[in-house]
Amino acid sequence: MIQTMKTLITGSSGLIGTELISHLRGAGHETVRLVRRPAGPGEVTWNPPAGTIDSAGLDGVEAVVHLAGAGIGDKRWSAAYRREILESRTVTTDLLARTLATMATPPKVLLSGSAIGWYGDRGDELLDESSSGSTGFLAEVCQAWEAATQPAESAGIRVAHLRTGVVLSTAGGALRKLLPLFRLGLGGRFGNGRQWQSWISIDDHVRAIEHLLTADTAGAVNLTAPGAVTNRDFTKVLAHVLHRPAVMTVPAFAPKLLLGSELAEALLFTGQRVHPGRLMSSGFEFRHPNLDGALRSLLKK
Repeated sequence: MIQTMKTLITGSSGLIGTELISHLRGAGHETVRLVRRPAGPGEVTWNPPAGTIDSAGLDGVEAVVHLAGAGIGDKRWSAAYRREILESRTVTTDLLARTLATMATPPKVLLSGSAIGWYGDRGDELLDESSSGSTGFLAEVCQAWEAATQPAESAGIRVAHLRTGVVLSTAGGALRKLLPLFRLGLGGRFGNGRQWQSWISIDDHVRAIEHLLTADTAGAVNLTAPGAVTNRDFTKVLAHVLHRPAVMTVPAFAPKLLLGSELAEALLFTGQRVHPGRLMSSGFEFRHPNLDGALRSLLKK
């Protein structure tokens, strides 16, 4: 029998947060949204830049899922937007962790967002939660993001860092952007296509979060499917599922002109080959462990 919990969620209007709330409510959990606007029913207000949370509204919360953060690929990486990417994660996480730590009855668990960018660009190296971190903007953002949960950990709250890969959904994210081109037969690999893509279906992602609410797991947890693929293979599988050719190659210079060199390189031309060792050892079972099955389920093929 699934243990239901009163769960506070940040980033609840995003792709993952929206699906997570729907999933948790369907499973019988009570959810509370942490929002920046005046709170309505089932909501609590916070203002991270001002360092305030309506802490009285957190009474009775047993678990927290922290997903808030500015989109990595939403804008070019100007100095100002780099700062926004970093502070939208570290400032919010620090405020949340400090607030939870001072509660008379703190929640049992904090599941805090992170990303597989923590590992940096590692070529063909197979990475699990014991692998070292790296350097570079995204890796350093993830490291600071995870470190900001320390007040909660010091207060005895179980903290897990959700190192998320590419989340596949038709409602948003990378797949939604690719589908129009692939459906027209204009899809193709990025560059040489040898960069690894560690992905997870949106269904498995929210199921994994629910699993981690009660699993005795702390520290880094890779939220990726066990079947990481190269960009070349991702392209072939997606085209096959859609019954379309995929003979195009997207040269590196085009996205770099559009997005800026560093952002395009980080999002499209580098990657990580990640294994979800800790998630699997905790007893989680994937519905979509391979890419073909995941895409067919999402696209109803």
